[in-house]
Amino acid sequence: MNSILVVDDELSMREFLEILLTKEGYAASFAASGGEACSILDREIFDLVITDIRMDDIDGIGILRKVKEVSPGTPVIIISAFATAETAVEAMKDGAYDYIPKPFNTGEFIKIVQDALHKKTISRDEEDHLKKGYYFGCLVGESPEMKRIYDLIRRVAKTKTNILISGESGTGKELVARAIHGESQRKDQPFVVINCGGIPETLIESELFGYKKGAFTGASTDKAGLFEAGDGGTVFFDEIGELSPAIQVKLLRVIQERTFTRIGETEERKVDVRFISATNKNLEQEVMDRGFREDLFFRLNVIEISIPPLRERKGDLRLLAHHFLVNYSRELEKDIKKVSAYAMDILSQYPFPGNVRELENIIERSVALETSNIVLPQSLTLSNFKKVRIKEDRRRTDLTHEGINLPKAMADIEREYILKAMEMTYGSQKKAAELLGITYESLRHRLSKLKI
Repeated sequence: MNSILVVDDELSMREFLEILLTKEGYAASFAASGGEACSILDREIFDLVITDIRMDDIDGIGILRKVKEVSPGTPVIIISAFATAETAVEAMKDGAYDYIPKPFNTGEFIKIVQDALHKKTISRDEEDHLKKGYYFGCLVGESPEMKRIYDLIRRVAKTKTNILISGESGTGKELVARAIHGESQRKDQPFVVINCGGIPETLIESELFGYKKGAFTGASTDKAGLFEAGDGGTVFFDEIGELSPAIQVKLLRVIQERTFTRIGETEERKVDVRFISATNKNLEQEVMDRGFREDLFFRLNVIEISIPPLRERKGDLRLLAHHFLVNYSRELEKDIKKVSAYAMDILSQYPFPGNVRELENIIERSVALETSNIVLPQSLTLSNFKKVRIKEDRRRTDLTHEGINLPKAMADIEREYILKAMEMTYGSQKKAAELLGITYESLRHRLSKLKI
C-alpha cells in the first residue's frame, strides 16, 4: 500500500483528501502545518507528498525542498487556490512533480497521484518496456480503441489484402497506413502516397499512370507514374473519395488486373503493389448517392479499419500531449518538462474538432510561446475554446408541443448548481451558500428538499 503525506492548514481540505485517498486504497498521513510536516519527514519516508503552497510557517516550496533533501526520489504534488505562473514555475524548477490549482477535478487529481506513484516505483528499463505498449510505429495511444487497431494491423499486415481506413480528418489515417506497411513483408520497398484531393483533375491520370514522350503537349520525355514508383511496395490513396468517376473506372482495372498502360502507349505494364485507401467520407453513402463506384468500393474495402476521433479516446490525450511536448521541446530547443495539471484539465474538456492534428498544433504553439519549463493554461491558444464552452454550457430548452414538467426541470437545474457548489467548496455548506448567493439556512432547506 502506497504511503502519502498530505500537508494543508485547512481542516476541510485534509478531511476531503482523507476520504478521497482512503477510498482509492492509499495510506494517508496528515500535517496541519509546514513545521509539523518537516518533523514527520525527519522520521518517515513517504511514497508521495501532497502539499498546499500557502501556509503560515513553512510554505509548499519549503516542504518541496525538505522532501528533496531527505528523500530525493519521492515525488511532490503542490496544490493551491492561488495558482500563478510564478509559483508554478518556481515549484517545477525545484523539482515538483506537478502543480494543481484549486478547485480541481477529483478524477484528474487521482490520475495525477497514480502517475506520480507509478513514476516512482518503476525503473527506467521497465518504463521503456511499458512505453513499447503505447507506441506502434508512428502511432501513439494506450486506449482500448487504439489497442484494437494495433491488433488488427498485426493481423492484416502480412497479407496482400486491400484495406480501407476510415476516420475524420486529423485522426492519423496515413500513420495507420504507414504502420501496416512497416509491419508487412514490403516494409523495405516504397511507400507511395497519392493525395487524391491535392492533384488537379487534369494532371491526375498522367501522375498515376505516367506517359510516353510526345503523348501530349509538354511531354518532352518518358515519365513513370506513381504506380510504377510503388512497384513491390504499398500505394496509399489519401482521401480516395475525391477521385472523379472517370479515374475511378481506370483505377478499378489496375486493382483487379494489376496492370496499367502509360498515356500514349498501347503496351500493358504489370505492377505488384498493395493498395491501402483512406477516406473521411461515408463511402457507403457515396455509393448509394452514385458519387462512388460500388465495384471499386468493394475492391478497396476488403478490410476496413475505423479510427475513432480524439474526443472518443480521451484516454490517450495525456500520452499524446506528452509525446508532442517532447518532440517540439527538442525541435525548438526548449527545456519544457510537462503540461501542467490545470492545462491538461482544460484540454480534457475541449472537443478537438481537428482531432490529433489539432492537439499537435496546440502543443507546438504552447511550446513556442511558453517561457517557463512547464506548459501553463495561458499558453494554450485554444481560439475557439471559449465559444465551445459557451455553446456547451448554454442550457438547452427542449420544449416540444408535448410540453415539459417545469417544476422538475427547475429542480434538476437547482440540484446541479448545488452539487457543483458543494464540490467546489469541498463540502462546506457555508461557503457553498455564499457561492450560490443564498443564506446558509436556505441551502440546508434546499438540500433537505432535494434529498442531497
